[in-house]
Amino acid sequence: MVAERIDGTAVARKVRDRINEEIKKRQKTNKRFRPSLTIVQGERSSTYVRMKLKAAEEANITCEIVKLPADTTEAELLARIEGLNDDPSIHGVLVQLPVPRHISEAAVTAAVDPSKDVDGFGAVNVGDLAKRGGTPMFTPCTPKGVMVLLEEYGVDLSGKHAVVLGRSDIVGSPVSYLLKNSDATVTVCHSATKNLHDFVKRADVLVSAIGKALFVKGEWLKPGAVVIDVGINYIMDETRKSGQRLVGDVDYESAKEVASLITPVPGGVGPMTVAMLLENVVSSANRFYDQMAHRKVTPLPLKVERPVPSDIAVSRAQTPKNVKIIARELGISERELELYGAHKAKVNLDLLQRLGHRRDGKYVLVAGITPTPLGEGKSTTTMGLTQALGAHLGKIAFANVRQPSQGPTFGIKGGAAGGGYSQVIPMDEFNMHLTGDIHAITAANNLLAAAIETRMFHESTQKDKALYNRLVPKKNGVREFSPVMFRRLKKLGIDRANPDDLTGEEITKFARLDIDPDTITWRRVLDVNDRHLRQVTIGQAPSEKGHTRITGFDISVASECMAVLALSNDLADMRERLGRMVIGSSRSGDPVTCDDIGAGGALTALMKDAIKPNLMQTLEGTPVFVHAGPFANISIGASSVIADKLALKLAGTEEDEVHEEKAGYVVTEAGFDFTMGGERFFNIKCRSSGLCPDVVVIVATVRALKVHGGGPEVTAGAVLPEAYRTEDVELLRAGCVNLAKHIQNAKYYGVPVVVAINKFVTDTEAEINCIREEAIRAGAEDAVEASHWSDGGLGAVELAKAVIASSQKPKNFRLLYKADLSIVEKMESIAKEMYGAAGIELSELAKSQVETYTRQGFGHLPVCIAKTQYSLSHDQNLKGAPTGFTVPIRDVRLSPGAGYLYAKAADIQTIPGLPTAPGYLNVDVNMETGEIQGLF
Repeated sequence: MVAERIDGTAVARKVRDRINEEIKKRQKTNKRFRPSLTIVQGERSSTYVRMKLKAAEEANITCEIVKLPADTTEAELLARIEGLNDDPSIHGVLVQLPVPRHISEAAVTAAVDPSKDVDGFGAVNVGDLAKRGGTPMFTPCTPKGVMVLLEEYGVDLSGKHAVVLGRSDIVGSPVSYLLKNSDATVTVCHSATKNLHDFVKRADVLVSAIGKALFVKGEWLKPGAVVIDVGINYIMDETRKSGQRLVGDVDYESAKEVASLITPVPGGVGPMTVAMLLENVVSSANRFYDQMAHRKVTPLPLKVERPVPSDIAVSRAQTPKNVKIIARELGISERELELYGAHKAKVNLDLLQRLGHRRDGKYVLVAGITPTPLGEGKSTTTMGLTQALGAHLGKIAFANVRQPSQGPTFGIKGGAAGGGYSQVIPMDEFNMHLTGDIHAITAANNLLAAAIETRMFHESTQKDKALYNRLVPKKNGVREFSPVMFRRLKKLGIDRANPDDLTGEEITKFARLDIDPDTITWRRVLDVNDRHLRQVTIGQAPSEKGHTRITGFDISVASECMAVLALSNDLADMRERLGRMVIGSSRSGDPVTCDDIGAGGALTALMKDAIKPNLMQTLEGTPVFVHAGPFANISIGASSVIADKLALKLAGTEEDEVHEEKAGYVVTEAGFDFTMGGERFFNIKCRSSGLCPDVVVIVATVRALKVHGGGPEVTAGAVLPEAYRTEDVELLRAGCVNLAKHIQNAKYYGVPVVVAINKFVTDTEAEINCIREEAIRAGAEDAVEASHWSDGGLGAVELAKAVIASSQKPKNFRLLYKADLSIVEKMESIAKEMYGAAGIELSELAKSQVETYTRQGFGHLPVCIAKTQYSLSHDQNLKGAPTGFTVPIRDVRLSPGAGYLYAKAADIQTIPGLPTAPGYLNVDVNMETGEIQGLF
């Protein structure tokens, strides 16, 4: 009897062909599917690496070789492996052994991420393989190849006696686990095994991996045994050009006369090892793409209490998920996450590039009617709607909200986490510090403020040449411009790279900014409500040589740096925006920018981490992006463009998914009412981002609409008048003119509108029906009552269904005005179309400012009008939907970095004050638990 030859080369070719077809099939529905392997190669492993590279190319797998110089240190190699682990485009990392002698093989093997350990040598994969019922991500390639050959040739292992020669971690031990898992009875023999040939003689299946040339003889074998020879040995052979010949552990010529099946060397297990490596790479790529595409958020159950406890009590009663779990549910890899404790993390912007192919999810803007000082629950509705979509209707749903300032947190307004059973958790972490973004804004803003004063001081005490020599000093005898300086040179039209080549006139133009102190608009900031910093005098120390100036502080979120953060599309865009912020004018009337001063790069460095959105969660475990917090009074009052873009991709759909069925939702909000926050959202944020909401949700309350119908004044902290606690449909219907105006304004932009009726316990069915009738009459798609404050997402399910239905309706998006209108025409458009005004009236100061900004080239910018939030008009006493009034424009300010102008139609305080009994009086820390107490 002559054994049948097990043709590993043919089986391996069959495997590679199957892999190739599998990749092509998947690429038909996903063009980006491209399995990728990186091999880290030492100096002594070229032959094997070339084999793997050739096989990978044949199988349609991308393969890259990283060659290690002989002097590579262990730390350098481990760092390189970590970089490969972090690269989502790489699905397999293989370190070709042996590594240089001065490097620990164990440390290197352990460094490869288990999810990319396609060799299967790591402790996690080997451990799972050894464990009964274990499910390793990868099986070591050679043992896996052995098993495939046995299966391919019909060898039934159940009940058979298998003998393994060798106990290495690479072949012997793992193949014994696989044989055992196939119900074979396994004996592992090794160098210390006595009477080895007796064990071999009893073997139905023999796997030899001991590395001894021609060690096993034919007479050792049981007749009809299956022989798998894994050995790779070289013996002398003068007939060969190389002088040596490759053989296995088994004497093939004698063994084939006894065995029933036998693998040759070469041509047996060797080709299978490479084929199984490729199969592991494809398996890894499939797993990665499937995990990234399969998104399902598991909600947290709510235990609703009556009466509803305080917001902090509700927050503390819920056990949040670890933020890593939320990220995994959304398809965010751990390497795209930067953890800040267990419940918050930053998300790397590289994710935007990885998901760039996806179609965006649905974009929902939540705004409100003109509110009372009590607020109408816009943030709470944002949370409740998101919880309904995500936790109750099975959609991927993000709430995208601003980071609250610590000024209101310790002042009178409180936080911005929502409330009741619809809020962000943990709310204490949300409201205090978060990940430090506002602190970064504060540092960046104040660095620029210091740079302005410093530049003016030094220009006033030095002549042009001396000033230039200090700005561009010689180092080791060579003078070089700092990179940021080339921006000013380009602005001035000076095309010289060598500082020594500038003429005297060019030196003066470059070095002397000649800032006019009376034009400086840049102020210092602090994230505290401190009214006594509204106006200060600086430079009073004797060392400042009499260079005093009256200036002031704003609250940190009023800084243009914050608006830049909110409106930037990426890091590079933020760098450009920070650089073009204007701090004032020169005495000749030219704008002076942050880059003129040379601080743009430094500000970017301070804010480079702040640009990454912060991931948190709602009470029901649905995702929340908390990012940016521009001051709603003078800015857009919305969260960041980057957070919206990232969430829209995470909630978006792949090419092979049905968009309307699979698309998720991104619910964000605009500060104050729609006519203020919504108008800015569309004309500033959408203009800048290129995004457009699919639905606008306008939050209304019976209470606020009664105010607009002529009801008595509502004051924070006072008892609510009887008119708001008893049914009065007539008063309510009269106030619905305010709701109708907001619906009309929202529909102007060509987007469907849904009204959310935020229900209070005193509201009656007749009052709810009245609002619904008036809303639909005004053009809303639907008006739905919601009880999310008391019931969580369950109380907003019908609202969520209305939003889903409306999001599928066509839209005809347009902006209110074109960029080429004059500044005055833009302000008139806002006042007339949105507010209902007859026109605007500019003060002499405002006229002068508009003239200056137009001359300086900023006339194309959109405009934000800062006014009271308690009326559609500039006068908070005008309720309902007033018309025929004239909006006074007192002052116009420039924010070219953020990309807009803002006009003041009221006396807006940009750093609030504290009340008699501020919120900080209630805040403390529990000394036993370390928990913050007294927040809201």
